[in-house]
Amino acid sequence: MSVATAGPRPGHHAAARSGGSTLTGTGTMIRFVLRRDRVRLPIWIGAIVLSVVGSLPAFPETYPTAADRQARAALLDNPATVALTGPAYGTDDYTFGAMTANELLGFVAIAVALMSVLLMVRHTRAEEETGRTELLRAGVLGRHAPTTAAFVVVAGANLLIGLLLAVLMPATLAELSASSSLLFGAAVASVGLVFTGVGALAAQVTEHARAATGIGAAAVGVAFALRAIGDVGNAALSWMSPIGWAQRTRVYVDDRWWPLLLAVGLTVVLVALAFATTSRRDVGAGLVPPRPGSPRGRAGLSTPFGLALRLQRGGLIGWGVGLVVFGLAYGSLASSIEEFVSDNSTLQDMLGDSGTLIDGFMAIVVLMMALLAAAYGLTAVLRLRSEETSGRGEPVLATAVSRVRFAGSHLAVAVGGSLLLMLAGGLSLALTASLALDDASVFGTLLGAAVAHLPGIWLVIAVAVALVGLAPQLVHLSWVVLTYGVVVGVLGGFFQFPGWVTKISPFQAASPLPGGDLGTVAVVIMVVLAVALFGIGLLGFRRRDMTTT
Repeated sequence: MSVATAGPRPGHHAAARSGGSTLTGTGTMIRFVLRRDRVRLPIWIGAIVLSVVGSLPAFPETYPTAADRQARAALLDNPATVALTGPAYGTDDYTFGAMTANELLGFVAIAVALMSVLLMVRHTRAEEETGRTELLRAGVLGRHAPTTAAFVVVAGANLLIGLLLAVLMPATLAELSASSSLLFGAAVASVGLVFTGVGALAAQVTEHARAATGIGAAAVGVAFALRAIGDVGNAALSWMSPIGWAQRTRVYVDDRWWPLLLAVGLTVVLVALAFATTSRRDVGAGLVPPRPGSPRGRAGLSTPFGLALRLQRGGLIGWGVGLVVFGLAYGSLASSIEEFVSDNSTLQDMLGDSGTLIDGFMAIVVLMMALLAAAYGLTAVLRLRSEETSGRGEPVLATAVSRVRFAGSHLAVAVGGSLLLMLAGGLSLALTASLALDDASVFGTLLGAAVAHLPGIWLVIAVAVALVGLAPQLVHLSWVVLTYGVVVGVLGGFFQFPGWVTKISPFQAASPLPGGDLGTVAVVIMVVLAVALFGIGLLGFRRRDMTTT
């Protein structure tokens, strides 16, 4: 009796040995990535495009005359605003095009950079960490197919954003030329492409997606810092930042295309390095091997809080270092702002002797620190969700640990960590600003302004906790609350939103500080809401079923 067995297809082994086999299955992986991000990608693309296009109609309404635009241009030409938004071009004749480039391009570039890093790591390192890549590689899938598919999709999303901006911007505001709008879209896409490469390379460094995301986010922060410090002091530093390259196109003013060649070249180098590294490491491994753990765990690891703190220790340290550097950098600019005001008669007439430009700038800096601390809090809550979906939470709950205690430990890390971040950032900002201004009273004022933002931060965290308890599949919607705070807090003064739009922001009550009055009633309401949402989230987590998807 004989048994017929199925053998490999003719030429299969030969194809496997060929160089082109490393890309086998790329098309299928592209469809898989698009299928997984069928909701996430449209939200990212739509939010970025609409934030720009939706802002354009406010320009002619807010600044209808040339005199109004020139008054706005006078406010831009100072170290504080340059550090936040970038170099001001075309201020001699401040058109709507120059206004669009100077005040929107930098923020949009940061948004596409973060999008690119998050999506690239999600479809490379995160897939390896969960074991899905190894499972797929057991079939007919080339070594470079996952990275290639992720790069094609993320790069395509950046190019689509650039194309939509190029088409919709001149259609929305007739004063914007089609050719300059095309350059604006290309500049935005170029930043996204660079950080797509950064994400691809960061995914090769470490075994964990969270660490790879941290590396990519740190790269975005370094690019922003180089651009800010370079624009204020040393212009050569700005040429070391992809964000600086995009702004050096002088779009709507001189329309220079050649700086984008730097972004294309760097993207090619980063992607080539990522592919070379992929060929030299094992699936699931990283360039930096993990350190062997101690043969005995510390006593603190026997408690849920100790375990949660250990799991999130690296992220907390990284965010803390970033906020301290942020505070030190911007606090040192305080004296430059004061000097600019004293040398600018136009601003003296507008501001009088109140010095409110310094207070206004510091209020924006403290608000940005609060937004970053809230972002950390959301990631800490999302770690609770990832512990659940990965199945790592079940062994903990199989012991004498209750669900409320398990979830409460991650909540405590999120709340306590955000407190530590604001204290660290506030202290660094207050110290450097008080030294730069030679005014000791500034220290307590700025530190108090940082602490005043804590109720708003905790309310954002509470929304995420409530979603984890009641609708865990929708927990990522908590980022919408933070995004709203960013738009209203950072751009609200420029676009002059209606009063009710700004009042419902979690950060509005403390946003006038320093120099303004704290909304005491709003703070009390936010604290009560946060406590209620914390309780609802913990109760929901206790009552619902655990999920692993």
